Amino acid sequence: MHGSGLDIALVFLLAAVVAAPLFRRFGLGAVLGYLAAGALLGPQAFAVVRDAEPVLAASEIGVVMMLFVLGLELSPSRLKVMRRPVFGVGGAQMAACALALGLIAGAAGLEWKAAAVVGIALALSSTAVGLQLLSEHRAVHSEHGRLAFAVLLFQDLVAIPLLAAIPLLGHGAGGFNPLAVAKAIGAVALVVLGGRLLLRHGFRWVARTGMPEVFTGAALLTVLGAAWIMQHAGLSPGLGAFLAGVLLADSEFRHELESQIEPFKGLLLGLFFMAVGMSLDLARIAASPLSTAALVVGLMTVKGALIFAVGRRPGGLSSINALRLAGVLALGGEFAFVVFTESARVGLIDPVLRDRLVAAVGLSMAVTPLLISLLARVLPARAAGTARAFDAVPEGHPQVLIAGFGRFGQVVARLLAAQRLAFIAIEPSADQVDFVRRFGNPVYYGDPSRSDLLRSAGAQQARVFVIALEDPDASLRTARTIRQQYPDAVVYASARDRRHAWELMDLRVHAVREAFHSSLHTGERVLVDLGMDPTTVAEHARRFREHDERLLAAQYQIRDDEDALLQSAHDARRELEQLFDADQGAGVLGGIVGGDTNLRR
Repeated sequence: MHGSGLDIALVFLLAAVVAAPLFRRFGLGAVLGYLAAGALLGPQAFAVVRDAEPVLAASEIGVVMMLFVLGLELSPSRLKVMRRPVFGVGGAQMAACALALGLIAGAAGLEWKAAAVVGIALALSSTAVGLQLLSEHRAVHSEHGRLAFAVLLFQDLVAIPLLAAIPLLGHGAGGFNPLAVAKAIGAVALVVLGGRLLLRHGFRWVARTGMPEVFTGAALLTVLGAAWIMQHAGLSPGLGAFLAGVLLADSEFRHELESQIEPFKGLLLGLFFMAVGMSLDLARIAASPLSTAALVVGLMTVKGALIFAVGRRPGGLSSINALRLAGVLALGGEFAFVVFTESARVGLIDPVLRDRLVAAVGLSMAVTPLLISLLARVLPARAAGTARAFDAVPEGHPQVLIAGFGRFGQVVARLLAAQRLAFIAIEPSADQVDFVRRFGNPVYYGDPSRSDLLRSAGAQQARVFVIALEDPDASLRTARTIRQQYPDAVVYASARDRRHAWELMDLRVHAVREAFHSSLHTGERVLVDLGMDPTTVAEHARRFREHDERLLAAQYQIRDDEDALLQSAHDARRELEQLFDADQGAGVLGGIVGGDTNLRR
């Protein structure tokens, strides 16, 4: 393409806007969309861009920003809490897969440095594709989902020193270079020590200016400056950005920095994958389709078998859940594209091998959604052995059964315990169960929407049920089960929003809008701090609460009529403005509910 830079930018943006959503819609992931768009724009297809190297060099800033955001997510405190699954299971997966794949690469004729890099890179899995598939299949909080997240986290950690080591390995033709090693250590020390001394103070000073554009500039300066230091020391620029992110992970600026960098990261990372697609030699791949297919099958078979074994033993999963874990993690990962491209740049691998490896990783990412869908159909809906806790629920006579033991459920439980009232809690998160049991709480792992679990927990003796699940869908499933099994039971449930409250009211459940009451209390405190009389404030809050309860009941009766809902909201806003000057009960809402204020709360 011989147009201006503006022409090329428009073509890139158009390709990104079209390709990424289209591929994601078909379940193939945005990364494959970017790769395909790049291949079409590159010199092997439509030749919109005839030389991909300058684009690839410029787009590496996207990888740098991705590593900075990753560093922001990996605070030392978070790693300490997750150390067992992350370093235990994740370390075992990386060691087993990298060793096996590296030996295979060495047997295929690669020299040991290249074989080691290829083995480690192929052992990495796609964080973006894996987490997206877990989310789509509602398995993020399942046993294999939580373990998959821990393994992916460890892989992300391994990718950082791997990227840092590639430039050093690429200088290997001259043997061990003490000066290069000294420069590398000095650069790391400069970023770490300088970051600790300067970064937080610098961002505090910038924040005091109250100028958002200056804060954005400071964020970009931090990322690119740390990357520049590492690059001039012969290391991967991404290592500097990652270290800067880790240094700021526990700071008060973490979320603001992430929000500032995220848009740049997303666009530039998409550009990077497009540049990788442009640099593929499609003719070489088309000339040997069977060898490429064999490489994909071999990669996913070897990697899947080893991940299955790791999931069974160190991971403690059942055979079925270990198979699900293998299905999610057997694919290649985005970092492999970065590693192979960097390895080709420094001469560790040749361009032909780079193209084949990138194609194999991309194809493995393409077939994984199909593999997960197949496993979901073939495997039973619930793996044997997942209900680990309710088998040990002791026989008793709890007066209250609490479904969910997060913040809402814990407050209810503490109030009951203070009155020495017997209760039992069922929590669907195994990690939460392990944590709260340390404090002596009678909490058991399981799905509270299962009738057999409720019976084994003594639900038939319970006088009151409290549904305190954070997931609205799980809350409604549990409410339906309780209503079917115990139609006369008294049931309270936390409601996420008005829609959720109306669905609970359909099941004759007392919906408690958790955010409403805490927000109303906060509003009272604000008015008092502004100088209003506490007694007057309390009366105003009471009238506001009653008004909102009437509105909830009124809208419940017309919840399926969007126009009527909008009109009721408009009328309610007008009535609220007149509430403290008119008699309570006047207005259109009173006509809707017939003046009945005996509402569920």
